[in-house]
Amino acid sequence: MTEETFQKNDPNSPPREEDITIFKSLADHTKGKPDQALISKDTILNIFNRHGISMQDIRVKQGMDFLHSLPDKDLNQEQFVNFIHGCGAIGNRMLQGRLVIPDFEHFCQSISSIYEKTIGLQSGHVASYIPQLSSVDPEKFAISICTVDGQRFSIGDSSDWFCVQSVCKPINYSIAIQENSEKVVHQHMGREPSGTSFNALALNHHGLPHNPMINAGGIMCCSLIGRDLNGAERFDYITQMWHKLSGEIPRFSNSVYLSEKETADRNYALAYYMKEQGAFPPETDIKTVLDFYFQCCALEVTSDMASVVAASLASGGICPITRELIFRPEGVKNCLSLMSSCGMYDFSGEFNFKIGLPAKSGVSGMILLVIPNVMGISIWSPRLDAMGNSVRGVEFCNQLVQEFNFHAFDNVILQNSSKTDPRRHPYEKSNLSTNSLMWAAWRGDLHGMRENMANQADINATDYDHRTVLHVAAAEGHEDIVRYLINVGAPINKPDRWGRTPLDEAEFHHHDHITNLLRQLGGLTSKELIQTESQSK
Repeated sequence: MTEETFQKNDPNSPPREEDITIFKSLADHTKGKPDQALISKDTILNIFNRHGISMQDIRVKQGMDFLHSLPDKDLNQEQFVNFIHGCGAIGNRMLQGRLVIPDFEHFCQSISSIYEKTIGLQSGHVASYIPQLSSVDPEKFAISICTVDGQRFSIGDSSDWFCVQSVCKPINYSIAIQENSEKVVHQHMGREPSGTSFNALALNHHGLPHNPMINAGGIMCCSLIGRDLNGAERFDYITQMWHKLSGEIPRFSNSVYLSEKETADRNYALAYYMKEQGAFPPETDIKTVLDFYFQCCALEVTSDMASVVAASLASGGICPITRELIFRPEGVKNCLSLMSSCGMYDFSGEFNFKIGLPAKSGVSGMILLVIPNVMGISIWSPRLDAMGNSVRGVEFCNQLVQEFNFHAFDNVILQNSSKTDPRRHPYEKSNLSTNSLMWAAWRGDLHGMRENMANQADINATDYDHRTVLHVAAAEGHEDIVRYLINVGAPINKPDRWGRTPLDEAEFHHHDHITNLLRQLGGLTSKELIQTESQSK
């Protein structure tokens, strides 16, 4: 099942009006024949690069194959229309600036800046209770991003392979929900934070695992996946699911699997404790389930791959690269809810309070961070804090939500201008702020004016004709607005496009009370301003 279907271009179909409009907006009209504009291949490829859409992206493959087959370096309108049809819906949306992060290049610069700020953190230690994990280089660090539109960016050791460990738990829970339904799954596990260590020998008052994000719940989920499959088939099945979620095939670390299996006394104790409580489905083979659980933890991914997995959760179960629906949205909603409350070990409550985003960490140093309907982020840095979470990873998340309004409840703060919303183009944000000020000045809305200023609106902002907010207030005769603007530092004699000052506006509209007020406060007409400037020279 897919959200989008890829359609090949019908050469006999007429070009769409929007494709022609896009071509005209990008083309160089000085090239080619006088009546034929052209657009260069380099221009097109640069746009893809700025928006983070890979030229190897399967969604644009037909278009890219066509582009590379053209002998000339420039495309005419007909060639461009064929190219854009081959890129499907994502091509149109990108060229029209309608992707979820419109200024992706600037956003990536901010991510790189946060990466540089956090890479110097040296606290924490690599996990050692699984011997094979202790050999990982503690200085490794990677951040990868994939938006729900498939815009991608990575920095650091993003192509290195590492074990997913506990990050397999939200994926396994989603698979269990997909196969069995929410009702059946939660007959065998709870939905509450445990309040204890992730591997504690503890169950809830029903004798069930507290939630699927701790070891007991992770083992229980494994008992609910592929119950009609043998051990080898189960492993192939889980590998295929990671492949579907990421668009790439994961690896398997046999050495980590064996190392984990040899040091699994606590997990064996948990499993037999749950069996004694009657928590497992009927006829569950404990050893087979535990073996499968260790295999899931020993799967290896890269940070690049993991970001696509996170983005698949962010988009409600649809892989942003293939557009295939992997999980039903209802199950993803449940998974994200549990990641929010239980995904960061004993730090889950504090993380949810400060960061406000669904996440799951693993002792390999990985954090899978989900920003619903926006993007997925994978962070990998093996140094862990006392609670088993990546030190750099947690700090990256902290700085991310300080700069961007990604916290789940940032939207309750009206016009929170202390943070950036990358879902809006900076031009849009600037225009909204200016238009809001101008609107308040035109209406004489002093309360609205104060609200805008409280949100750090630019009092020096001008419209297309270089008119300031004071120009508008003076022209409309709003004395309280004029007084307020002067008090907060609005420029009193700034000329507009035609050289007219706010005093000129007041005189032209016969607002004598505004004219007198502006003169008292040092206002000048355009002629007086010119004379003053001449005398000063």
